[in-house]
Amino acid sequence: WDFHLGFCLSMLRSLAGPPPAPLDCVRATELCAADAGCSSRYRTLRQCLAGRDRNTLLANRECQLALGVLQESPLERCRCKRGMKKELQCLQIYWSIHLGLAEGEEFYEASPYEPVTSRLSDIFRLASIFSGMDPATTSKSNHCLDAAKACNLNDNCKRLRSGYISTCSRELSATEPCSRRKCHKALRQFFDRVPGEFTFRLLFCSCKDPACAGRRRQTIVPSCSYEDKEKPNCLDLRGACRADHLCRSRLADFHTNCQATFQSLTNCPGDNFQACLGSYAGLIGFDITPNYVDASTTSITISPWCSCKGSGNMEEECEKFLRDFTENPCLRNAIQAFGNGTDVNLAPKIPNPATTVLPKVKSPVLLDDVNDSNTAYDTRASSAPEQGLKPNQSKEQSLCYSQAQLTTDVMPDQKTFTDPKAGSSRQRESRILLLIPILIPVLGL
Repeated sequence: WDFHLGFCLSMLRSLAGPPPAPLDCVRATELCAADAGCSSRYRTLRQCLAGRDRNTLLANRECQLALGVLQESPLERCRCKRGMKKELQCLQIYWSIHLGLAEGEEFYEASPYEPVTSRLSDIFRLASIFSGMDPATTSKSNHCLDAAKACNLNDNCKRLRSGYISTCSRELSATEPCSRRKCHKALRQFFDRVPGEFTFRLLFCSCKDPACAGRRRQTIVPSCSYEDKEKPNCLDLRGACRADHLCRSRLADFHTNCQATFQSLTNCPGDNFQACLGSYAGLIGFDITPNYVDASTTSITISPWCSCKGSGNMEEECEKFLRDFTENPCLRNAIQAFGNGTDVNLAPKIPNPATTVLPKVKSPVLLDDVNDSNTAYDTRASSAPEQGLKPNQSKEQSLCYSQAQLTTDVMPDQKTFTDPKAGSSRQRESRILLLIPILIPVLGL
């Protein structure tokens, strides 16, 4: 009964629907400006943050009051979208609030961007649709060359790629091989404006020979965008990045989506390879730009152009920061998964009835063909059809009705119960309340 109750409660939660999406920070500011109290406190906070550190801010009573009011406003929960029209303005608003809320300098900062919901399988599907390439013309050994050919068949991809290659390869003088600033700007435009089905293929193509791996490493023209005469200290590089709202946001997004976790099958947060690879691409075009350290075909090592030499008593923190690139199983698995054309298929997590201690009473035996495995993940090629779990056909499972069944069979007169257009929280709550009297007698509670 515990299993069936948990299953039914899960269905109730799904009917309640997901929490509302956060407002973007530009829109949240507009709403704040329409409220006299919020608008006044926001102006005060901006003055408090101007040229001051957090300790100075918290020592001022007016600053404390302003921060307290804004924590209850839409500004505290607002987020931004990568590539949105007013992205920089949105990020400036976000950090004006959250830098005041932060407990000093944090090693990992929360991403100011909305969570990524798409997955690698979506990229694979779009890549096959939009590549426009004849399979007979593709290379069997150099997938990076194939990626470049596919990019050239798309006008936008070809134009922006040619643009950054030209800018990053243009020699200014004997002592200045290129304009690093202009090169970075052109790279950011390419990776922000060209869809992932093209950029991911260029960055993460799989290689079996050094020529292919060398081409992959040269994708971002590293002689200009990546390498320098000397390697700066990694913590100095991080500090310079955090002084810029855009770079700070991209680094926080990388840490949010690529921070290795051993609580998941893939070592990635939410088992989302797509989110990690997108965050990685978002770092390209800044001084903290990462790249492949060599043209090896047997291992993948990623690093920004920096070292921990001269870190002093901060060496441990520096090494930890660097390992998030060089020894990151989430990032490595994501790159390999893309190169192999595979993704993680997230099957519904159904509790295993065998693990539940039941009273010693007679109960129906599970059918032999029922799949009661608690394995929640399956890695397969993206082109393979998804195999759903076989439904348990036992009588107990019929205690939990589908939404359509609840409407047509149980409550035929409640026409508004499953209105597909009803999206308000009040309507969702009413759905749950209507289900409770039905489920209690059925479950024998």
